[in-house]
Amino acid sequence: MLLAAALGFLGFAAISQQPTVRLAALGCGLTLVALVLLARAVVAWLGWADRHESERLFRLVALDAAASFATDESGCLTFRNAAAAAQFGTSADTMLSVLQERITSPGAVLQRLQTRAVGVGAAREDLPGPAGIIRISVHRMSSDRFLWRIDEVKDRGLGSRGAETLSLPMMVVNKAGLVLFANEALRKLLGRRPKQIEDVLPRGVGRSGEEVTLIGADGPIRAMLAELEAQGERREIFFLPTLPEAEKGAALADFEHVPVALMSFDPDGTLRAANKAARDLMWQGDLGSAMFHELFEGLGRPVSDWLADVVSERLPGSAEVLRARKMGEDRFLQVTLRRIVEAGRPGVLAVLNDATALKTLEAQFVQSQKMQAIGQLAGGIAHDFNNLLTAISGHCDLLLLRHGREDAAFADLEQIRQNSNRAAALVGQLLAFSRKQTLKPEQLDLEEVLSDLTHLLNRLVGERIALRASNSGPLGPIRADKRQLEQVLVNLVVNARDAMPEGGAIRIETEPVTLTEEMKRDRASVPAGDYAVIRVIDHGIGIPADRLQKIFEPFYTTKRVGEGTGLGLSTAYGIVKQSGGFIFVDSVPGEGTTFQLYFPVHDAPEPVVIEEKPPRRTLVRQGEGVVLLVEDEAPVRAFASRALRLRGYTVLEADSAEQALKTLEDPTLEVDVFVTDVVMPGMDGPSWVRLALQDRPNVRVIFVSGYAEDCLSEGQARIPNSVFLPKPFSLNDLTTTVQGQLD
Repeated sequence: MLLAAALGFLGFAAISQQPTVRLAALGCGLTLVALVLLARAVVAWLGWADRHESERLFRLVALDAAASFATDESGCLTFRNAAAAAQFGTSADTMLSVLQERITSPGAVLQRLQTRAVGVGAAREDLPGPAGIIRISVHRMSSDRFLWRIDEVKDRGLGSRGAETLSLPMMVVNKAGLVLFANEALRKLLGRRPKQIEDVLPRGVGRSGEEVTLIGADGPIRAMLAELEAQGERREIFFLPTLPEAEKGAALADFEHVPVALMSFDPDGTLRAANKAARDLMWQGDLGSAMFHELFEGLGRPVSDWLADVVSERLPGSAEVLRARKMGEDRFLQVTLRRIVEAGRPGVLAVLNDATALKTLEAQFVQSQKMQAIGQLAGGIAHDFNNLLTAISGHCDLLLLRHGREDAAFADLEQIRQNSNRAAALVGQLLAFSRKQTLKPEQLDLEEVLSDLTHLLNRLVGERIALRASNSGPLGPIRADKRQLEQVLVNLVVNARDAMPEGGAIRIETEPVTLTEEMKRDRASVPAGDYAVIRVIDHGIGIPADRLQKIFEPFYTTKRVGEGTGLGLSTAYGIVKQSGGFIFVDSVPGEGTTFQLYFPVHDAPEPVVIEEKPPRRTLVRQGEGVVLLVEDEAPVRAFASRALRLRGYTVLEADSAEQALKTLEDPTLEVDVFVTDVVMPGMDGPSWVRLALQDRPNVRVIFVSGYAEDCLSEGQARIPNSVFLPKPFSLNDLTTTVQGQLD
């Protein structure tokens, strides 16, 4: 291009008529000619330098003892030294044809080495050859020329140990898994010269001291693997004879009598052996050749994968709680796995411990937590419902004051009141389950309670069911709420009746029982002592085993929709527990069910309560007095305020404890009764009442709450001259309680 441009300028100078233009064109043309001559000179000099450098290199390697070749980037030979001609001949024209018969996959090897040489300038690799190790090295001479050297390498270390003449089979392998050397003993054992590790060990090289299987000429051969340290990235592997069977038998004999449950497994999970302690723990008799996954389950993933991870050391030895299969009941074992080498054979040792009690305790704790959460939820729901029911039933009472029986609306209002009472009873069952209902315990004679209750129970069971009561001996007194105990018995008898749709008999048995030691059953521990036991027995359809653990949960029922709320047994459970007793159930499907109630006997006499005489007060007529009403629920406060005003009382209202205390700051204000909710946002009822009573000690107090009376925590001192009125309360309940405090 420069030459063409130069000729163009010179031609233009020759034909131009203007002297100035002719001189300029001539100057440009000559300049370009000079540049062309300079470029040609540089190229010629570089070519001479390259040829000179190559000639110097060729002279350097011409007499090298190692075979040396020069190639272009496509692998075609451009030079070979005397050693290369003598060793490989002169007929080959590419490096591929030179190495075709000497190494495995020469094309891939040459491509790999040349790529590395382009990147870093040089590369080298040792490969197994016909008579030993062939070391191939390559250097990049320029962007498109490469110098190759091929050298036969003999391992001096092996030679010094006389590996070729050893009667012990051995081989040398590199990091890539190629067999660099195999002595005559190994070649004879295999019947061939191995090239890859897989040709000798199909499962790969194990660990030193382990027993492996070789692919011999006449079939599999078992041998003990031993590995010695070697230079570089090579591994020297020897194959030793296996242990005599007598030594293996002695090891197994020691294993058999270890007083710890032990099992050993092959890497594939096949059971090798289980000692006597393990057989006794799992089941009687011979375990046979069971698989690991046939013995255990419950890991959340295949247990065989866990065992394989331990064998391959992907995971360290660890412990898991697994369920033992093929056993008549749920048995859980803590299984600890450790990788072992037993008589040269890698495997896994399993140490077993019975974890059934631990797993049962865990299930009990989870169930206890769940029941506690449900109980707290039930108590909170009951509190909110009691507030709603107080407002509904209270305003219904207010309406009934203005509508007589002859009024058309009277029947509707009466329905509202009755259903409000039914809803209040349901809320009471929720409180019973959550053990937050108000109990009034007293010493009871069970025989008297059952005698008084028999008439009602006979009416409940109907004509097709016979009710029989029996007593096995004199019962000691128990301490419980009579009304709540009767509710428990009614619930159990009604359930027994429903379990016998074709009729039958229900037995109520009582028996004195003395426990000399603690009795553990289901999820409870009954302390030693004297108990009065009540049994309610039916011969109905029974309860399946998978449902027995759920029957005391709230809202769990096997009845059809509309036949039950699912709160009967949960209510009974809550009442019995709150009374300090225990309830158990036994059932066989198709044969019947037995509920057992254990109540501790209370022989101590009832404490004598000495009522403190209040200060002498002037009796007031009904409707006289000032009431401070403190209630954060507006509908409840509206009803209570109207009810008290209708009875003639003067009512001061406050929606919080803070507002109540602010109202009482007026020293001229006379208040006779505080009516306050217990649980409120901010300061609670007992707290503000104690502050108010410091200046007004003679004021009477009525606490109201949708919770049970025990919401007045034991840590709070009892308020003098106070009573508790549970929600929901009626108009008459409220006014009667207020008048009672004033009197």
